[in-house]
Amino acid sequence: MSAGWVDGPGDVGRPRLDTSVPHAARIWNYFLGGKDHFPADRDLGDQIMRAYPGIVDIARQSRRFLGRAVRYLAGEVGIRQFLDIGTGLPTAANTHEVAQRVAPESRIVYVDNDPLVLVHAHALLTSSPPGVTDYIEADVRAPGAILEAAARTLDLAEPVGLMLLGVMGQVLDDEEAYGIVRHLMNALPSGSHLVFEDGTKVVAPEAADEAERIRAEAGDPYLLRTPERIARFFDGLTLLEPGVVSVSRWRPEPSQFGEAPEVDAMCGVGRKP
Repeated sequence: MSAGWVDGPGDVGRPRLDTSVPHAARIWNYFLGGKDHFPADRDLGDQIMRAYPGIVDIARQSRRFLGRAVRYLAGEVGIRQFLDIGTGLPTAANTHEVAQRVAPESRIVYVDNDPLVLVHAHALLTSSPPGVTDYIEADVRAPGAILEAAARTLDLAEPVGLMLLGVMGQVLDDEEAYGIVRHLMNALPSGSHLVFEDGTKVVAPEAADEAERIRAEAGDPYLLRTPERIARFFDGLTLLEPGVVSVSRWRPEPSQFGEAPEVDAMCGVGRKP
């Protein structure tokens, strides 16, 4: 991600879309069966899938976790504002769609730094009439700028659901990554929730190691943290049950096929006291 650059939906001066360089948002879209990717994204995605076929299950289970977490926050908790950083390209069951099915008045701000996401922002910005959606082009490494821009749409004096799904692995330094999350959560009031998910390598360590190596050699490094390091993102928060678990195991919905297998992505939801 290109640090520190922020624009609003109607602003000019953005860097050109470089389709020759793979981008995490477009590779993830490829894993999810989307259509918004280029040869460079597919080439790297194919290399990763050959090394680690389970990455497709991770992408799908992570998306299902998003839906369950947002439904919980909008329904049981009553949160009406969401800040989704690293949202990626629109697919099915985006945050605003899930939240506004529960509470049509929900307000959602999406944040990403891929210019292609901006091209598709009209899909993200389609809101239910009582609610609002907005889009900020920004880097996760600029939390202050993100908060300033988000405050144009969200009331940061009221609880917010902060979504950080599959993005913090792009920040390779642990202390920098923890500092970013602290900065964001410190700016939000009591009752706000952190919804966090990121990759690990405990289920299939050899395959995950190889996928990590391939991405790094391609110039798109992504750090896979241990569950213990992921748990540190919830320091100072009240971690909700069942704690930090595989995305397939966070409050799963009943299935005739039984419990879904664990995948190499850990998640959790924490409440700010």
